[in-house]
Amino acid sequence: MIVTATPDLVLDVLDAADPVTQRAATAKLDALKSSDTDFAATMDAEVGKAKAAAADQSATKLSEPQSGAVNGAPVQVIKAPASGEVYRKFEAFILQTFVETMLPKESEEVFGKGTAGGVWKSMLAEQLGAQLAKGKGIGIAKQLAAAHPAGPDATGKAG
Repeated sequence: MIVTATPDLVLDVLDAADPVTQRAATAKLDALKSSDTDFAATMDAEVGKAKAAAADQSATKLSEPQSGAVNGAPVQVIKAPASGEVYRKFEAFILQTFVETMLPKESEEVFGKGTAGGVWKSMLAEQLGAQLAKGKGIGIAKQLAAAHPAGPDATGKAG
């Protein structure tokens, strides 16, 4: 399978996009382009609208997104990941770096040429690093978890 970076990726993103949301965003951008309004002022106004909508929604405790919001309610973090998970992801990142440096430099026939080849190689290294970090990994996560116990320290600050 031959992959051309720009057209394939751009078209895949466009195909995955919601057509209604795409048309609404295009209409907003066209309206901004045709008017002589300041971009920064427009962005500040949109941020204000989003904050007001979020405050209104949290005050009324509605479970459905408001009808005026294109993308629905803002995402809120419900719970933080366990500290072991954070250390495992860090170990996966370190392993990704190791694996990426071990992959062959001249591998155009495997990964492709130019930027697309670099992206594919990076994605492979990321997945290999994540798989290596699963289970016991190489011990980086275990050592970090032992060195930094969960919860706030004696001063009351999280660390």
